[in-house]
Amino acid sequence: MIKKVLSVLFSLFCAASFFMIANAKTAKDLKIVYIPKNTGNPYFDSIINGFKKASKELGFTFTTVAPATAEATSQIPFIKAQIQRRVDVIAISPNSPDALNQVFKQAMRRGIKVLIVNSDIPGSEDYRHAAVLPMDFNITGSSQIELQGSLIGYKGEIAILSATTDAPDQNYWIEGMKGTLKLAKYRNMKLVEVAYGNDDPQKSLTEAEALLTKYPNLRGIISPTTVGVAAAAQAIESAGRAPQVQLTGLGTPNQMRRFIKNGIVKAFALWSPLEEGYLASYMAVDMALGDMIAEEGETFIVPGLGVRTLGKDRVVITGPPTVFDKNNIDDFNF
Repeated sequence: MIKKVLSVLFSLFCAASFFMIANAKTAKDLKIVYIPKNTGNPYFDSIINGFKKASKELGFTFTTVAPATAEATSQIPFIKAQIQRRVDVIAISPNSPDALNQVFKQAMRRGIKVLIVNSDIPGSEDYRHAAVLPMDFNITGSSQIELQGSLIGYKGEIAILSATTDAPDQNYWIEGMKGTLKLAKYRNMKLVEVAYGNDDPQKSLTEAEALLTKYPNLRGIISPTTVGVAAAAQAIESAGRAPQVQLTGLGTPNQMRRFIKNGIVKAFALWSPLEEGYLASYMAVDMALGDMIAEEGETFIVPGLGVRTLGKDRVVITGPPTVFDKNNIDDFNF
């Protein structure tokens, strides 16, 4: 009798082991999609290249889709389509801090990992598993004000040219900028307007031109968006307002190289979006395979970037920003 029971148990164990082996996923079995805010933005193209690089190394199937415009709800149909595709991970740079919550919940109920990339969803962290940010967003706004101040001698009127009115990352940075301007060091700098170019090149150009016309004594423009900063540089160049108006913001070296070399822009900043996409890929794979639960304090390794630790609200930081100027811009290609 005992031998018969042991035989049955052994058979069940073997069957269970076979089932587990047959159904164990590897990175090559995974489908990962990245949904940027909108198409045609060179910053998100760099993040996509980071995903592609990791895909070649790890073997997962990578796709990317995006709406044409960066409106608050424009990503919803794209997320729903990926849920129907039964992808393993939806990585996304959201256009709103809360407009996507319900569709994120649908994805999570289906067992899909939701990974926020580049800009978090403040107040809605329960609707995603984790977030990959390019840098500590608590200092992004203050660092932009300091860079702008250093360019204009900490004195004069400044304006901000942002993305959309709902952009969670830019809005958070702008609040940081406003708070920093209250410090004694910046008391002679005055914020006259926050304009929105909707991360559209033509709209951003029009808004930048309007700022130059409306404020003849304008000394600086901060544009914390790659589309906006390039458009503002074009507007300043066309109006012949350099060096009276000093532009800074967040841009990629390749799009800003000409403006740095011809003196229209002296300095701007950015982190590496390619590294951000690369890091997000390794994190996404670990989450999808169950190698990472995505809890505060958990660590994982990214080739070339080292060990990374999830902080508060399950956020991991890619790296510090780099300030680009004529002395170093040719050292970078993205």
